[in-house]
Amino acid sequence: MTEDVFSEHRPLLFTIAYEMLGSASDAEDVLQESYLRWSAVDPAEVEHPRAYLVRVVTRQALNHLRAAKARREEYVGTWLPEPIRTAPGVSEDVVLAESVSMAMMLVLETLNPTERAVFVLHDVFGYTHGEIAASVGKAEPTVRQIAHRARRHVHARRRRFEPDTAGTREVVRRFLRAAATGEVQALMDLLAPDVVVFADGGGKVSTVRRPVGGRDDVARFVLGVTRAGTSTDRFEHVTCNGMPAVRFPAAGEPGWLLAFEIQDGRVTGLYGMRNPDKLHRADAVRPLDRGGRTPWKP
Repeated sequence: MTEDVFSEHRPLLFTIAYEMLGSASDAEDVLQESYLRWSAVDPAEVEHPRAYLVRVVTRQALNHLRAAKARREEYVGTWLPEPIRTAPGVSEDVVLAESVSMAMMLVLETLNPTERAVFVLHDVFGYTHGEIAASVGKAEPTVRQIAHRARRHVHARRRRFEPDTAGTREVVRRFLRAAATGEVQALMDLLAPDVVVFADGGGKVSTVRRPVGGRDDVARFVLGVTRAGTSTDRFEHVTCNGMPAVRFPAAGEPGWLLAFEIQDGRVTGLYGMRNPDKLHRADAVRPLDRGGRTPWKP
């Protein structure tokens, strides 16, 4: 009974933990800790199991997030969220697709832990300020103020993108062809003027340690990587964090992954994951769920 209830809500609980932490590995740790706490209570004494579990997961995720903040300040190079494979259907839920995108996860990193928890629970999952107050240990008026501040911060920095569709995959296909053949003009035509490349090697794999911005510099970077021997011939189309992406295999190694942020037929952002520690779990498709709640709308 206890295990069945937890399993029923697992996709929702994982989604909350992942959006709060930006790490599938840490989210799994949070779920394990939360299950141990759930198994120690009498389910008959819990009137609303889902609300109880969300509260437990939120508190555990906050503990992890506060500890992770210090580690990420010492991270070598650009930190990117641990990528997760998502089902193509995730793009049908626009709020969910945007909330797990690489771009949104980077914006959420700029919030403090409590702001992040409040924003995720309220604006993405549709929980009330009163419900959130019980999860984060704050008074409801305080939570309301935090939600307003976090929302204003996020909306000022969020980046728009188109989810994984046949149209965006065609842009990806043309991009890879131009890179592989060295067609500079074709590549430039596919890049937005303010395109940015983010790459995460975690200090374990060689890559740029700072974002590369601007069409000219990004084109040079992409062509330079291709000339350096990084193959763009063999790849697998995947949906990663609700975004079109490609996975490049490597014999006996995790390889690397490239996610595309696309708007109006042009690439506005490239997110390259080369840190092997963040790729070991990138093959299994993760079921995500917002729990049927209606998110906040301005």
